[in-house]
Amino acid sequence: MSLDSSTPTESNSFLTIGQILKPHGVHGEVRVRPLTDLPERFSWLDEVYLGEKTPQLTKIAGVRFHKDLVLIKFEGLTNRDQVENLRGQLVQVLESDAIPLEDGEYFLYQLEGLQVVTDTGDTLGKISRVIETGANNVFVVKGASGEILLPDIDDVVLEIDFDNGRMLVHLLPGLI
Repeated sequence: MSLDSSTPTESNSFLTIGQILKPHGVHGEVRVRPLTDLPERFSWLDEVYLGEKTPQLTKIAGVRFHKDLVLIKFEGLTNRDQVENLRGQLVQVLESDAIPLEDGEYFLYQLEGLQVVTDTGDTLGKISRVIETGANNVFVVKGASGEILLPDIDDVVLEIDFDNGRMLVHLLPGLI
């Protein structure tokens, strides 16, 4: 297996761009479910980090696309048995290698931990996670009154202020 002998330091931050589902064929390819809005980015990569707790740098030998999946061949892995243990592994890149964002764009993980405040001055809690749905994202806000689900729509989300660590929202009737 072509894993880098160095272990990433704690100062490295990673972005997950995919998850290995299972081997594909008998020549060491794996099926990867892309977890990025830009799956073609896989074809630009020479290496990725595999794993979640201690990601290991792994060189890519080839990438191709099949339906809604990405098929990846890693250097040094030549048969199905060698990639079998990669099932479920996260495919990650260093945050510093992320695709540059346009003004006003952000990564969903950056929203986690933001304080959510209403336009009437009430504090609802902090965003604990973001649920991606087909229509729009949903913010899970945990606070003193429990868990609140807020849709990521313009009528609700008025402002995201990363500098001050808060999101300003307008509560539509029936949201709470």
